[in-house]
Amino acid sequence: MNKALIIIKSPGIGDLQILLGNIHSLSKEIDKPISILAQKNTRAKDVFKHDPHVDEVINLGKKDFFNIINKIKSRKFNRCYIYSDSIRLYLICKLAGISKIYHYPFFSKKGKNFYKTAKEFTEKILQRKIDSVSKVYSNNNDIEKVKRTYDIKDNTKNIVCGIAASGPTKIYPVDNYIKLFQKINSKFPCKFFLAGGQNDEILIEKVMGSVKNCVSLSKLSMEQIIPIIASCKYYIGNDTGFGHLAANLNAKCLMIFVDSPINYGLWNSNIKIILPIGETIESFRGHNARAKDKISFDELLTKALDLIK
Repeated sequence: MNKALIIIKSPGIGDLQILLGNIHSLSKEIDKPISILAQKNTRAKDVFKHDPHVDEVINLGKKDFFNIINKIKSRKFNRCYIYSDSIRLYLICKLAGISKIYHYPFFSKKGKNFYKTAKEFTEKILQRKIDSVSKVYSNNNDIEKVKRTYDIKDNTKNIVCGIAASGPTKIYPVDNYIKLFQKINSKFPCKFFLAGGQNDEILIEKVMGSVKNCVSLSKLSMEQIIPIIASCKYYIGNDTGFGHLAANLNAKCLMIFVDSPINYGLWNSNIKIILPIGETIESFRGHNARAKDKISFDELLTKALDLIK
């Protein structure tokens, strides 16, 4: 009997979204749902709540080595796919008695293409090409409920706005977002859903004080946020987990890249990217670019209006 576990070391919401197609491909190959071991920050339990390809999510803690071994051992997995070169994770699986363990090569070079590495790893296991883009499954009743709660209508431009990010160097200036949303508001009936956590409330409050028709998502759980994003057709904002989630919920996305590896914007055709002035996909170096003040506002406005027209 095939009983499989996938281990994801990467901590971000966006990282999990980029791996989603790989997870679904492996589940389809063995023709049954797969268990996931992932860090809590990925919000995997909420993301996979309605996913028919995943039967359980186990939280991966940094310090509970023997506890994780016992959890895995009790479930009697016979195969494991580790999306990491971590020797620690390999040892956990070995000590848990898993007979088939697939993992990235140990001591892999850092800075590799996250999306491409995962795709090639999965294709090597399956011996075939995969569609690495998939979808987040959401509940229709939840979607209808949030549409009533937030008055989300089809004749309104409902836009998820990623004005925050995982680090300050990835955040496009909030005053420019205010200017952008005001111009969009003047051309279309809109509703802006401001995505961010509780640490981002200062940014969110600044936007809400200057832009009409805004809703803050900062105090909501990921379980509550997913049907809201599923109800929106567009995402505009920084390279964030919310943006990648929106892409897998089939929203049209415009992401601003100022300090992220460019491959994070190339994995899904729903994502269009904005780069600093003078940069191309080939030239942009991503991490440590620190280019948040080098984005053309006119280009951003033109592409945003083109996205939602």
